[in-house]
Amino acid sequence: MRLHREGTTIMLTTALVLLGLNLSAYYFLFRENTTAMWLLGLVSLVLFVLIVQFFRIPKRTHTLDEKLVIAPADGTVVVIEETVESEYFKDKRRQVSIFMSPLNVHVNRNPLSGIVSYFRYYPGKYLVAWHPKSSTDNERTTVVIKQENGIEVLMRQIAGALARRIIWYVNEGDTVKQTEEMGFIKFGSRVDLYLPLDAKINVTMGQKTKGGVTVVAELK
Repeated sequence: MRLHREGTTIMLTTALVLLGLNLSAYYFLFRENTTAMWLLGLVSLVLFVLIVQFFRIPKRTHTLDEKLVIAPADGTVVVIEETVESEYFKDKRRQVSIFMSPLNVHVNRNPLSGIVSYFRYYPGKYLVAWHPKSSTDNERTTVVIKQENGIEVLMRQIAGALARRIIWYVNEGDTVKQTEEMGFIKFGSRVDLYLPLDAKINVTMGQKTKGGVTVVAELK
């Protein structure tokens, strides 16, 4: 396991802040109250573990296949439906959405290899990630990856109520590889995939996904 590129800095900063807080509390408040000191230490440890877990990038064997769309994130499948994608395709697509809780790994990965044919970033609101309007009203990015055969898949990173920053490593015109890191969303969020109508969906509602491993769909 390793940490996200920002995780190491945040982990060290958190550790120093918590250490300073605990030392200050001991010398100025709780020197005679060992119970309160132990409780503060326990809360600090839990907070530190949660920070490490959030920014972790576990080592795993990724699924690589140009005919497959691989899950871009760890989480839970919350939407599988036919809908109209109005920003780029402007026609009907198969939508699959994955919700990431604060306890999930939050690194995002390329669902397939190809060229980034379209990229946009939109500032916005911070509705809860499962809200129907979060995909159009929240802070978000839209990334379209085009395979050599011309098939395009749209991926949308959506910030949630706790997520206050979206990070991305791709730009329009970039060549990207399937399952490689393409970005990160902090503290609870959602990723939408818009697939061709003839794609065979391989996940079910409520299914847990592993980024870079779970097969979301098969392309014709």
